[in-house]
Order: sequence, then structure tokens, then C-alpha cells
Amino acid sequence: MGEENIVNTLFLVVDFSGPDAIDNAIKAGLDLDGSPIPSEMLDLYREVMEKENARKRSGVKKSMRNRIVKTGAKHYDQDTLNSRLIKAGWDGLKVKEIEFFYK
Repeated sequence: MGEENIVNTLFLVVDFSGPDAIDNAIKAGLDLDGSPIPSEMLDLYREVMEKENARKRSGVKKSMRNRIVKTGAKHYDQDTLNSRLIKAGWDGLKVKEIEFFYK
């Protein structure tokens, strides 16, 4: 009998779904289509995020509202998002938010 060749294969499984899809892809250094992200892009992203992580925060509710507006504008029309914000107890959409997300 001859020698057997044993090949070790490494499979990298990255979950590219859900709210953490982008973060998981960045950690893996891959775009959502599986292509590699250039190291210069990853380096700059990590540098900026390191600075952002060190920044003092102003409050959880303010950050929640900012995230809701940023993401909600992709899923709700202006009137719906505005009324939902107000109903939840936040200020309605600001002029600059409307101009940025809806114009």
C-alpha cells in the first residue's frame, strides 16, 4: 500500500445576514460577495473606528434615536417615521434629517 496524502482544508464560515453582517464581513476582511477587502481600506476603517470607540458618548437615548432615523429612513416613508418617533417620545424628524434622508 502507498502512502496516503492527507489534505487539511480550512473552511471559513462567515454569516453575512442580519444586523451584524457588515461587522462580520469586515472582521473576516471580505466583502459580502466573498471578495477580499484591500488592506489599505481595512486599515483606514479600523483606525477611524478606534477613534470613534474612544469618543465620549452623549447618551443612550440620543444614540438610539440617531440609529432609528438612519436605518428607519430606509424602511419607512417620512411621515410614518416622523409619527413613530413622536409616538415613542422622541422629537420628530429635524429639517436636516429630512433633507439628508428624504430629498
